[in-house]
Amino acid sequence: MTTTYRSYRLASRPQGAPTAQNFEIAQKPIPTPREGQAVLRTLYLSLDPYMRGRMDDAKSYAAPVEIGGLMVGATVSEVVATESDAVAVGDIVLGYGGWAEYSVEDASVLRVLDPAEVPVTTALGVLGMPGFTAYAGLLALGKPQPGETVAVAAATGPVGSAVGQIAKVKGATAIGIAGGQKKVDLLREFGFDQALDHRSGDLRAELKAAAPDGIDVYFENVGGAVWDAVLPRLNTFARVPVCGLVAQYNGTSEFAPAGSMERVMRSVLTKSLTLRGFIQNEFVESMHDDFLRDMTQWVKSGQVKYQEEVIDGFDNVLDAFNDMLAGKNFGKTVVKIAE
Repeated sequence: MTTTYRSYRLASRPQGAPTAQNFEIAQKPIPTPREGQAVLRTLYLSLDPYMRGRMDDAKSYAAPVEIGGLMVGATVSEVVATESDAVAVGDIVLGYGGWAEYSVEDASVLRVLDPAEVPVTTALGVLGMPGFTAYAGLLALGKPQPGETVAVAAATGPVGSAVGQIAKVKGATAIGIAGGQKKVDLLREFGFDQALDHRSGDLRAELKAAAPDGIDVYFENVGGAVWDAVLPRLNTFARVPVCGLVAQYNGTSEFAPAGSMERVMRSVLTKSLTLRGFIQNEFVESMHDDFLRDMTQWVKSGQVKYQEEVIDGFDNVLDAFNDMLAGKNFGKTVVKIAE
């Protein structure tokens, strides 16, 4: 019988892409639950871009992981012991166990999943935080109207793919921007009206052809050169929910050329643009129940499709994380930790 478990502990702050030297693989005894707690065996670990920011000691919307601390992350797990009536042994739950084979959590915050309704991994993607990020950011801030044009970068990722498909549900035209022909083909499978490859060499010209009447909503996930190409196509009163800037997360991209901020601010002024950064948890209280109802229905009906890339094995977590940040993944990246 297993009595210990492994976890990834942050050993040092990465400079650029994280390496194995930035982590310690710690081995500890499996915990015993206290009153109100449950012990969970991790089945699937979610990997998400925000985790890179938690590795840095920088002021942000959430505290960084401390040196020696457990790397954070959402998990789908099996309850193996509990001192709470909120969950039972054998339940499959959504929690926040982090980069670890086992965890102990407050049972009251766990969400019990029904494997017979939808695959449990969707709780980490299209029916989890990424899907909710897309839903809340697009509908609360982007506010697409029928007939408008919505563009989204990193469009095959779990957030971007949901953004485009929700835009279609709401009657808008969806333009997806991704890297490479395989991802462009996937966008067409998702039902995007236009699928553009930002590696083509002339994204500005392709955007002009794809959106001759301009862009009304741009859901920003990337920044960098994609933002530079989109900015001139934004219409008067366009809305820009800023969800992420993945092009800068490893801190290795070059600084923007001098004067670029002045150009952005001039566009904000002359086009009456709305740029609004957001973190999904600010909308949880007001929108999460609606999200679960709507997105579950859309997924079951096929109006919203999703793709998951499931990597097998605890030992492959870091490589899978770096591949995701480099854009080598297709859809939502999940690591299978146990059967």
